[in-house]
Amino acid sequence: MFSATRWLLAISLLAGFVFSSAQPAAATARGWTATWTASPQRPSAGFTPNWSEQGFAHQTVRQIVRVSAGGTAARIRLSNAYGTTPLTITGATLARTSRGAAVRSGSLRHLTVKGARTFTIAAGAELASDPVPLRLATLESVTVTFFLAAPTGPATFHAQALATSYRAAGNHTADVGGAAFTQTSQSWYYLSGVDVTGTASRGGVVTFGDSLTDGATSSTDANNRYPDELAERLAAAGRPRAVLNQGIAGNRVTVGSAGFGDKATSRFRRDVLGQPGVRTVIILEGINDLGISELAAAPPAPIFAPYPDVSTEKIISGHRELIRLAHTHGLRVIGATLPPIKGSAYYTAHSETKREALNAWIRTSGEYDAVIDLDRVMASPSDSDRLNPRYDSGDHLHPNDAGYRAMAYAVNLADLG
Repeated sequence: MFSATRWLLAISLLAGFVFSSAQPAAATARGWTATWTASPQRPSAGFTPNWSEQGFAHQTVRQIVRVSAGGTAARIRLSNAYGTTPLTITGATLARTSRGAAVRSGSLRHLTVKGARTFTIAAGAELASDPVPLRLATLESVTVTFFLAAPTGPATFHAQALATSYRAAGNHTADVGGAAFTQTSQSWYYLSGVDVTGTASRGGVVTFGDSLTDGATSSTDANNRYPDELAERLAAAGRPRAVLNQGIAGNRVTVGSAGFGDKATSRFRRDVLGQPGVRTVIILEGINDLGISELAAAPPAPIFAPYPDVSTEKIISGHRELIRLAHTHGLRVIGATLPPIKGSAYYTAHSETKREALNAWIRTSGEYDAVIDLDRVMASPSDSDRLNPRYDSGDHLHPNDAGYRAMAYAVNLADLG
């Protein structure tokens, strides 16, 4: 029997934004390509200690992300999707990353909105900065810093960043060194996108899913999630292309929750259709719909609720809705089968029957434009229902770094369009 702590660890290692009345700037602007993204989530306790529920007051937040495709100019997008009051940014900067919280001398650029260094984001909205003349290379890391002078209240964030974010008391947006940033977190706050213009990318690829896309159990600050590995593979092949990670750990196709994000069918419009320059989407979702339902008999912690027994047919119906939305907006859509889960907290005869049925539909229905068969690629040679031990992080559910690399190499680059 798993303890509540062990259940939390199992799912935390597993495998949301309210649109304002106007279209987000990212969806309407021309000439921009999203090169890095993170799906916004509601403030919550999350999987590790974070600052989302308490928010910020007279503090500077510094965050580091790696772009997947370069460009001649950049802008950032900040999300107040789950804020209940307007969010005021009292200064923000963008710079090339040096080491830790430090930035490269001479690269720091002040960010503005409509020419103003102080700007406000309405509750439930996203806002893009003005362009800044900072040429970025493919796979280059950038540092985004912003000062929050007034109390923010609970903060929109992305829970499982697997990257270090920094906090300092007072205004340190223009600091080149990192000495003031003495506090750290493993989540991203307010930052939802980095866009570039002047890119040679042939159209962005959104990777959409749960913790298997979010990168649970991959090495921290190493960019070893499967979307990161796919971006590296494309760059190495001389075909650099924006690859966007819109995974949320614990996310479900059919059920939304406070800790695991809005359900996939609700957030798809924001997290996929709302991203500029996108051409293709890869969908890897459903493991939590069938797995979390197995926890209902002995609920491990409130964060997992609700626990409906979701049928294969309902999950397929959700996939069909995602396919329809993608095709309606002219996107190529690729489906990925669910990897093996035997030995994990999610595995029962019931859940395995549903997993196999869902995978059979993904493979054979012909409704996806192409299929990535992760079930077969990731399986143990001696037991096709288990993860290959070479790829198993140890929970029999999530890959290790080698496993995420194998997932990226399972993608047929020609299928990306």
